[in-house]
Formats: sequence, structure tokens, C-alpha cells
Amino acid sequence: MRIGFFDSGVGGITVLHEAIKQLPREDFIYYADIDHVPYGTKSKEEVLKLVLDAVDFMAAEGIKVLVVACNTATSIAINELRQRYDFPILGMEPAVKPAVENNGCKRILVMATPLTLREEKYQNLVTRLDQDHLVDGKAFPELVEYAENFYFDKDEILKYLNRKLGIHNLTEYGTVVLGCTHFPYFKRILQELFPADTHIVDGSTGTVNYLKKILTERKLFAEDGHGQVTFYSSGRKELPESRYARYLLLLDQNQ
Repeated sequence: MRIGFFDSGVGGITVLHEAIKQLPREDFIYYADIDHVPYGTKSKEEVLKLVLDAVDFMAAEGIKVLVVACNTATSIAINELRQRYDFPILGMEPAVKPAVENNGCKRILVMATPLTLREEKYQNLVTRLDQDHLVDGKAFPELVEYAENFYFDKDEILKYLNRKLGIHNLTEYGTVVLGCTHFPYFKRILQELFPADTHIVDGSTGTVNYLKKILTERKLFAEDGHGQVTFYSSGRKELPESRYARYLLLLDQNQ
């Protein structure tokens, strides 16, 4: 059986890319709900229904583990998903914990979607970890749209980021947390914008490391996989050379 990855769009491919590198003997299903992207500006109730419908489809296709490779979907639906299905389900949350532990005394910027930042799950995470009140959360919904449209013009994106961050002194930040799986596509641009010693972190590696732990504990490792990925767009099967392959190639080039 295959490992399932779910996201509202192409953001989860940043996590899938890491999984393909670390788990070359596994096969994968990637489901992008592109008919309804973005999730981060929708209501909680709407997102929950969309996620449950998508995972019902993936379960029927046959998966042994599910990675909800979307911070917004995780914050809204992870508890209900775990009650609904028997297979292991991994979620994602902004990497605030490692950021706080390794940051020192400088400020931390969490870049995420509006819905992720509003959700109680995120608020509780920050309350529990941010004892020194160093964490600032800021929404960047347009970056999701840029990624979905394969728009990576550096000059235009830098203009957008400068407009959004114009009121902040970027030298105050020691760490930037990419709290949406769409945002690692812009990591190189962010590295140019922030001081050279600013750490830019996301949850992809930690999520895949946890996935490997689950596969080990449950004895679910594949023996005959080939790293093949079957892509679905809101339930429609895509050809291997579909638009999603461009995103994997882009991530390879950005290594």
C-alpha cells in the first residue's frame, strides 16, 4: 500500500519531495484539492468538510499512512480524521518549538495563512512555548496564490514581501518559521530579504523523520516500491508528467 499526502494545493509537494528523498522504496499518492485552494481564507466549517471528503477518497484508493501536509488542514481537521480512520495520520504545525529552543534572545517571525494564525491550536502552541513573548505571527496569503500559479518572479515577490514587512525591523529576527507548506518555494528569496544570519525553518524534515518512525514502529515499510507518485487533482487522476512534476523539479533545483 502507498503513503498518502494531502494538501489544499501544491504546498504539500515540499513535504512529499523530502519523503521521496528519504524513502526511495515507497510509493505515494498525492492529493491536491485544487478546486478549492486556498484553504487559509475559508471558514473552519468549509475546510473541515473539504478535508474529510478528500481523505475519504484517498482511503478508498488504499493508503497505509496519511500525511496532512497542510498546516491549515491540520489545525482544523486532524482530531476528527484520527477518530474516523484506523491508519496512522500525521499532521503539520508551524515549527515554533525548534525555533524557540534554538533562537536565543532575538524575535521569531511565524509566516502562515490567516486561518492557521486564528486557530486555537496555533494560539495554544505559542502560549505554551513563547514564555518570553518573542513570537510574531503574520499572514501571507498571497504567497499561496503565487505558488499555485507557479509564479516565482523574484523582483515582484520581493516587492510584495517588502510591502508586508515594511513596518518591521528585520534585523530583530533570529528565526523565520515557514508555517505554510507553500512557503518553502520562496526560501531563497526570503534568504535574500532577511539578514544572512537569520534561520529560516519549516516542518518538512521533522515531519518526514516522524513518518519514518511510524513506519518503523508499525512495520509498514515497503519492500518493493520505486518512489512512484500518483497525483490527484480534487479526485481527478493526473498524468505523471502533469504540472506537479514541475514543482518537484523546482525543489530539486533549489537544493
